[in-house]
Amino acid sequence: MAKLSTIALFDVDGTLAVARKAAEPATLNFLQELRKFVKVGIVGGSDLVKIKEALGDNATSDFDFLFSENGLVAHQEGCLLAVQNLKKELGEPTLKRLISFILHYIADLDVPIKRGTFVEFRKGMLNVSPIGRNCSQEERDAFEAFDKRACVRKAFVEVLKKEFADLPLCYSVGGQISFDVFPRGWDKTYCLRFLEDKFETIHFFGDKTFEGGNDYEIFSSPRTIGHTVMSPYDTISQCRKLFMEPSDIA
Repeated sequence: MAKLSTIALFDVDGTLAVARKAAEPATLNFLQELRKFVKVGIVGGSDLVKIKEALGDNATSDFDFLFSENGLVAHQEGCLLAVQNLKKELGEPTLKRLISFILHYIADLDVPIKRGTFVEFRKGMLNVSPIGRNCSQEERDAFEAFDKRACVRKAFVEVLKKEFADLPLCYSVGGQISFDVFPRGWDKTYCLRFLEDKFETIHFFGDKTFEGGNDYEIFSSPRTIGHTVMSPYDTISQCRKLFMEPSDIA
């Protein structure tokens, strides 16, 4: 089977939508327009429910590929391709040890507020929030500003790296209030296994492409052409220039 030419692969929060908010209709309409020029894929660290909150209930069928949880849950044109399982990979004793340590650490953590759901168990990762995912949007914004000064999440990750140095785990800071914990190799590059045999060129667009950000690995991978964006508007602008201006159309 001959490879198709190009796919444009997008992060969600900060790239197509403001974190934990729905993408604007203009952005969603643009992505459908873009599909006339290249294939379009989505890769987010969040689970499918949260990605649908951002991109719509029909997100799995509205795009050529949709990868939730970094691609550990993979869809192509609305059909489920594959699902990975964190419990099977790490085992219950290891998970219990990890989660217990995280909860004890958070209990002693001095942050402005604490709400609920400090550890969210997903199919392919643990999502850890020092203030809890049950906070309001106003509280999210306030913690994000606080964390930029206090580096709570960065320090938390460093503690986990030392405590669990015996485990093949990776840590990735993303969004406003949390970070992800997952087995080595289960970052966003995981989704590339579903694309490499289908496309000659894979472009990736993300906002957290700095080292330690949850877009860094796929952005810096030799298998992709990485693009750093500052907002959904910047994403649209870059894509128009790359794929849709007459001089750039193959």
